[in-house]
Amino acid sequence: MALSCGSISTSSSLCCLSPIACTPPASLACHFPLRGGYLQLESRHLASSLGFRNRKLSANCYGSGIRASLDNSSPGPDEDKNVSRRQALLAVLAFTIPGSQVFQPQRFPQALAVEDEQMKIELIQRELKKVLSKGKSAGVLRLSFHDAGTFDSSDNSGGMNGSLLFELERPESAGLQRPIKVLQKAKKEIELAFPVSWADLIAVAGAAAVLECDGPVIPVRLGRLDASGPDPEGKMPEETLTASELKRTFQSKGFSTQEMVALSGAHTIGNKGFGNPNLFDNSYFQILLQKPWKIGGPDDGMTSMIGLATDRALADDEECLEWVRVYAADQGRFFTDFSAVYTKLVNTGARWTPPQA
Repeated sequence: MALSCGSISTSSSLCCLSPIACTPPASLACHFPLRGGYLQLESRHLASSLGFRNRKLSANCYGSGIRASLDNSSPGPDEDKNVSRRQALLAVLAFTIPGSQVFQPQRFPQALAVEDEQMKIELIQRELKKVLSKGKSAGVLRLSFHDAGTFDSSDNSGGMNGSLLFELERPESAGLQRPIKVLQKAKKEIELAFPVSWADLIAVAGAAAVLECDGPVIPVRLGRLDASGPDPEGKMPEETLTASELKRTFQSKGFSTQEMVALSGAHTIGNKGFGNPNLFDNSYFQILLQKPWKIGGPDDGMTSMIGLATDRALADDEECLEWVRVYAADQGRFFTDFSAVYTKLVNTGARWTPPQA
């Protein structure tokens, strides 16, 4: 009996970067000849976690996806004959993700754990790609700010912990239900292979949203634990703060003025009025320098709607304005600094899964 584990969207080039040699014919089909026709896992711990040891695995890539079947006719002496779709899917990922070292016996269990995390990240990104679009990216990125933005360094409360799911009825969370529904679709598919916390999913999704809009690649690690309830109220920065109040608020969360200005550049996508709403670039800072809301006056309906009060405050504060000028002139510097501070943001206040022994 063969167990089909379904399809995983990928490309033919991904297949051919597998550690298992393959040569794609003109049809873009790759066939993976396994060692002796059998799956051989060198780590007993990893083999046990996948649920099988010496099974025959067939995997084919046809350009649009990978389909795998697991021969279930000859289980090991202490194995269950019923292998789940999750277990088969993990096995296929081990074969098909570039750079996988699962089958190299000289590697140690600690190294295998790192590779396993990379496989998980690859799968999360792949499922997010299916549900994300440029038009949805601003809302998805906003989730990261609202989940992590409750952090308070004075008592180490709040932070990136998935508590946002309990806070969707708060005024500051208006409009976040829609991007949550987008991520729920991806989460359902991901958890066919392994469980993923909301904190991890939101963190990776925010980085994926930036990339979807042609922004920088932002590496995000996994392992955040979810909270069991909401964070305290009144911890999110209000949209009416002055520059001085804004700087004090971000300082209480562990962020410098430069980091605050870089994070504010996320408003370059979405409907805040800063350039192309679907392109992650440095237009936000260039438009801040122009101060169009002052040129048009309060009665100009178009210019009066550009940005939030906190965006405009950056252009009227000398310390903030220094960094606005830097990023307006150098998009590469903005990308570098935004990537660094986004990584810091999604790690802020996070509680982590204890490392395995």
